Amino acid sequence: MSTKATKLVIVTEKLLFKHIVGIIETSGATGYTVTGAEGKGSRNTTAPGHRSVSDTYEKIKLEVVTTDEAVARKIADAVAAKYFDNFSGIIFIDQVEVLYAHSL
Repeated sequence: MSTKATKLVIVTEKLLFKHIVGIIETSGATGYTVTGAEGKGSRNTTAPGHRSVSDTYEKIKLEVVTTDEAVARKIADAVAAKYFDNFSGIIFIDQVEVLYAHSL
């Protein structure tokens, strides 16, 4: 049996990782996944395959899957309000169907 859920994706600077994880953990989400990210956007370009001189310019992608859309939107609003005036990033939300999960 599948479960309907909301997936929140935040792509931003690695420098913000611990700060965003703090928001995620206090929001009621049960977990997150983080991976390195490369790409091009309106504020910065990361050349694929080239390491940055500093962690400051590296990007990450954080994903949160939750059955409570309000939790995803709470995290998104908090991250955007606190960091996106001064740091590059994008946030999007998608409706997903979870096929197999230990817990959500």
